[in-house]
Amino acid sequence: MSVETGEGDESMAGEPIAPTSHQEQARRHLWMHFSRMGAYDRDHEIPVIVRGEGCHVYDEHGKRYLDGLSALFCVNIGHGRADVAQAGADQAKELGFFTNWSYAHPRAIELATRIAGLAPGDLNRVFFTSGGSEAVESAIKLVRQYHKLTGHPNKTKLIAREIAYHGTSLGALTATGITSLRQPFEPLTPGGCHVPNTNTYRLPPGFGEESLAEAVRERILFEGPDTVAAVIMEPVQNAGGCFTPPPGYWQRVRRICDELDVLLISDEVICSWGRLGEWFGAQRYDYQPDVITTAKGITSAYAPMGAMIVSDRIAEPFLEGAASFAHGFTFAGHPISCAVAMANIDVLEHEGILDNVRSNAPGFRAMLESLRDIPIVGDVRGDGYFQAIELVKDRETRESFDDDESEWLLRGYLSGELYRRGLICRADDRGDPVVQLSPPLVAGPAEFEEIESVLRPTLEDAWAQVRRRRG
Repeated sequence: MSVETGEGDESMAGEPIAPTSHQEQARRHLWMHFSRMGAYDRDHEIPVIVRGEGCHVYDEHGKRYLDGLSALFCVNIGHGRADVAQAGADQAKELGFFTNWSYAHPRAIELATRIAGLAPGDLNRVFFTSGGSEAVESAIKLVRQYHKLTGHPNKTKLIAREIAYHGTSLGALTATGITSLRQPFEPLTPGGCHVPNTNTYRLPPGFGEESLAEAVRERILFEGPDTVAAVIMEPVQNAGGCFTPPPGYWQRVRRICDELDVLLISDEVICSWGRLGEWFGAQRYDYQPDVITTAKGITSAYAPMGAMIVSDRIAEPFLEGAASFAHGFTFAGHPISCAVAMANIDVLEHEGILDNVRSNAPGFRAMLESLRDIPIVGDVRGDGYFQAIELVKDRETRESFDDDESEWLLRGYLSGELYRRGLICRADDRGDPVVQLSPPLVAGPAEFEEIESVLRPTLEDAWAQVRRRRG
């Protein structure tokens, strides 16, 4: 499970917290996502964030935090952009809502056209959703129906990677490769098959960087190419801690898909809209997918929205005669969300946000690399403004922490202590323990220095505690 900030960490314990209306109401009525609800009691306050500005947010007590996670990899242009929010308010005056079910409206048309102009190759057809899991669910249903329409009804399986996270719906969980997220909801939609990921710090026995892509081909052949619908992968894998692809990996996976008549879905819910310094992760790594799934940064989270971007070839069978993609969501392509997305893309384009990432990502990475002098830092990896630090017990042997040690290290100390010191990031053990950082794309050297001023002493203190616990 992911470890979010402030989940009842020991370091936040102290005198009973004076109740506030928000605290009491939240404890009584708000069901937070991926949270240990029982961890919040009189001694452990629920973090209540009330406002944001640029790369910082403020809690209900007025304390300021560096938002080193862009809320959840999504507030790409930073907090407090009233002009982007105003675009949604202006749209509400004109047309508050109309559905895309057999109807269109100007903002959806304009946004789809704009996205098609930015997406790579012939990805010219845009199917809107309300978020990332819905985009992945849509892609899974699309590839299944596409193969039925083109005479291959048995092609239903998905090839995904181990530890990869692709969403929370039952179809998306089929692709997700994290056991703890799958087990509570089994049986899942059938068809999920998994191959090794690209964690080159911990290659599986018998694998080299050059053979990771070949595992995809071997799994398709094992399952039978006539049963496999698609390969779904992120450009940089989130869960496990920002796994980047080895050189040539994506090009080889594309050739494998072409050879075996399997579609390629690039899951870019995180990796699009500038996170890696390009509009889309596929452009960053120079490959051509059949489908891109996206969300989060499409509106910089100023309104809920996601999308599935589809190639002309895959869309074609659905555009003929009585054919129909039998799928949709009430609020997908909402006029207000579309207007906000257009305003967000304006900011990304006109204010040079992607250039800012390209210019400053090396400095961001250099700051994180400088932390390697702390013995608990085993690996630093990632791309653009999407980076992770893997924590180890022994750097020479790369020995990791066991489950109990990870529980203490991440939930018992790091998560709460980083937050207490003013940094929001992610301490995560969906795999080996990591700290992930993904700041707003407007961040620069001053914000990197602020991150280091919290991260370095906290990791040093964590290592000192590890040594004491080991005796």
